[in-house]
Amino acid sequence: MDPATSLFEHHRSRLFGLAYRMLGTPADAEDVLHDAWLRLHAHDLATLDDPEAWLVTVTTRLALDRLRRAKAERAHYTGPWLPEPLAPETEHPDTTLERSESLTLSFLLLLERLSPDERAAFLLNDVFDYSHAEAAAILEISEDACRQRVHRARTRLREGRPRFNVDESAQRRLLRRFVVAMEEPTLDSLRALFAEDAVHVSDGGGVARATLRPLHGADRLARLYLQLGRNLGGARYELATLNGAPALFMRQGDTLLSAIWIECGDERITAIHALRHPGKLARLLAVTKPGASTSLH
Repeated sequence: MDPATSLFEHHRSRLFGLAYRMLGTPADAEDVLHDAWLRLHAHDLATLDDPEAWLVTVTTRLALDRLRRAKAERAHYTGPWLPEPLAPETEHPDTTLERSESLTLSFLLLLERLSPDERAAFLLNDVFDYSHAEAAAILEISEDACRQRVHRARTRLREGRPRFNVDESAQRRLLRRFVVAMEEPTLDSLRALFAEDAVHVSDGGGVARATLRPLHGADRLARLYLQLGRNLGGARYELATLNGAPALFMRQGDTLLSAIWIECGDERITAIHALRHPGKLARLLAVTKPGASTSLH
């Protein structure tokens, strides 16, 4: 392995973790890393006083440019956009890196509240532990401007956090109850699962059938899943782990229909997210081997 590649591989996991949190899709993160690797190969290594800082700077700026373009594209996305999961951690070497709440799909969705500049400053400072001065240098802004971006980001994220619960045991219990309710669906059994102000978000990307806007309220969610339960006879449910948090795969035969994750509080589901976009599911299915999840049917 040549010196540049060896250097890059040494820092690859950290760089991927940063790019993925910035962009919310593994493929985009890999593209950013490929571009960073090309730039490193074109650079004279002898001139790098701090190779890691140089790589983090290049990766951050490339991810920022790509995120700005993605934000513009997502404005025309059909229905809600949800982040794309990493492969289950047993299948993806990069997921062992910096495992934390900041990698969960619910947190990645929360990050969508931020502008690209706020997202970069927040991640560098709060997740990757760079000082305001170090983050400012990476972003080519003043230290005061960096502090302001981080402050705004924290404020925006706090506004969304009251509904955000990372109690994995509670999530697993509720997912199991959800499966039981879906196997013999009734309005009462489904309604009992949801908080009064629960929200359902589904990403079909205009390709798969999905709700085109978030649905709110226990009654509406219960009626939606009652209809789905009746229409999806023979569906198989599997408990899985996506981005370090409990999730549910819904399959019919060899087809992965959706990947579902939830937020909860007081033993009720406060938010349920259903990823139904065939492209995103196909990439997830391609790296999900038999035995990676637990059948609940």
